[in-house]
Amino acid sequence: MKTLLIILFLVLFLVCSLPIQGILWLYAKKNQEAADYISLRIVQWAFRVIQFLSGVKPKIKGLENIPKDRSVMFVGNHSSFFDVILTYPLMERRTGYISKKEFEKTPLLPIWMRRLYCLFLDRSSPKAGLKSILEAINYINSGISIFVFPEGTRSKDNTLGEFKAGAFKIATKPGCPIIPVAITGTRDVFEAHFPWVKKAPVQITFGEAIYPDALDADSKKHISEYTKSILEDMLREQRN
Repeated sequence: MKTLLIILFLVLFLVCSLPIQGILWLYAKKNQEAADYISLRIVQWAFRVIQFLSGVKPKIKGLENIPKDRSVMFVGNHSSFFDVILTYPLMERRTGYISKKEFEKTPLLPIWMRRLYCLFLDRSSPKAGLKSILEAINYINSGISIFVFPEGTRSKDNTLGEFKAGAFKIATKPGCPIIPVAITGTRDVFEAHFPWVKKAPVQITFGEAIYPDALDADSKKHISEYTKSILEDMLREQRN
């Protein structure tokens, strides 16, 4: 029943929000930032409805670690579609997610994703991947945060996979803070018993900010491994 209600709500939202998209497009010509924040709050509301329908009530820690006055790069582990559904409502500032290119073919959904500064990463093309990274850097410099899952795919066994080092240029080039985000339990909400959605305990922890320019030369050179080790420690603590 949860799964059917969520699918029905999502379809209704995507279809019924089409006129809103037109209004926001016109309003953005007058005030882009205000239109962006309206879009952000609308989609956050939709994700909270999905969260309510799923019955999931995540435990949230560390929101105070997110800087209020600047854009950041969030780095999270990835094991479920619900990672995005549960983290996005927690974003106070405009935030785009790096998504795989396949989502660009989903009916109606990409309209909202592009409006919310999400980027579609083509992992088969290094040139296209570099273009996405450069766009993400421009977003950071424009005050828009970026959320990255540097494993590149969802983990099937809750272990932390290899981090794609190129993604960290999004933070090192503009020198923005990196916020590690440890997420546990989301796979048990959906992927563990696909296609059904079930209530499960979930915890999301935002770690202390990592400032690339404040690291020693070796740590900055290997910042993907450095961040991964911190995230591994956070996940280990959550699971114990």
